[in-house]
Amino acid sequence: MDHDEVVRQKMTERYLLDELDPDKREEFEEHFFDCPDCALDVRAGAMFVEQSKIVFAENPEARVVQVPAPAPAKAGWFAWLRPAFAVSALALLLALLGYQNLVTYPRLEQAVNRPQVLPWASLNMSTRGTNAPVIAVPPGGSFLLFVNIPPDSRYPRYTADLYNPAGKLEWSLTIPANSANDMWPVRVPGTNRGSGTYTLAVRGTTATGESQEVGRTSVELQIQM
Repeated sequence: MDHDEVVRQKMTERYLLDELDPDKREEFEEHFFDCPDCALDVRAGAMFVEQSKIVFAENPEARVVQVPAPAPAKAGWFAWLRPAFAVSALALLLALLGYQNLVTYPRLEQAVNRPQVLPWASLNMSTRGTNAPVIAVPPGGSFLLFVNIPPDSRYPRYTADLYNPAGKLEWSLTIPANSANDMWPVRVPGTNRGSGTYTLAVRGTTATGESQEVGRTSVELQIQM
């Protein structure tokens, strides 16, 4: 059982709710013992369940959902304030806040603070007709492009445009010229990209606002499932 399958089938939630059959439960337990992310989800979820039991034990009335009287034909926009809806909404809000505090925020903080080695490629804007370098990235993964732009005193700044395999512009980035440096590391953020040949075009802009293309090259992106 791989991690992607666990996420797709929401195995962590089903495990905590005891909705897995014995075989699936055993497979999942073998998986999360070797998967730090799933182990964190299980621990955080179990902690949230235990804390919820304590809250409900201390406040039994929180578990009582009152059955409202039949609503009038035109209940209006304030119908959701009736006790049954208010209790359900409060329970849902508490569950959401608990999951964010125990799982989502710690995972995001861990990802931000954790060093990473990103896939990368070096692109030289002064050459044409060379084979496109290949970058292999996981689905939704980011990568680095080291863009080499020949210095030219006419241009105080450059604009880099990335086009997808269909020729559609994905994003543009303004790069200030620097006579002491002709290599710029550009981090391409992760998104739902497909495999194929991506094109990077760089335009130089003069002080008067005139723009001219100074180079265009390609990179071959391979999405590893």
